[in-house]
Amino acid sequence: MKMIQAIIRPEKLDDVKRALEEKGFVALTIIDVKGRGEQKGITLQYRGKKMEVDLLPKVKIEIVVKDQEAEAAISTIRATARTGRIGDGKIFVLPVEMMARVRTDEVWT
Repeated sequence: MKMIQAIIRPEKLDDVKRALEEKGFVALTIIDVKGRGEQKGITLQYRGKKMEVDLLPKVKIEIVVKDQEAEAAISTIRATARTGRIGDGKIFVLPVEMMARVRTDEVWT
């Protein structure tokens, strides 16, 4: 199994959730996060003064899938979250050794 962690723009969340659900990936976790990438934040104009915004709001999606489903989930996220501008996000893939359902004690390895 693989855990896919995708950090995306908040405004793309609904599109990504809908696309994943259409592909059969329903279970996921959403976390509001802040961060910065290569752009190191942005400069805004506020009441005539420049303001440096160092950390930008992002959304982190976590989803656990079978090994053979990972590429389909990743490509769905990439295609749906992409705007073509700096700050579209990143995707990380981690191995999952075991998963257990709390309610029923089912275990997957």
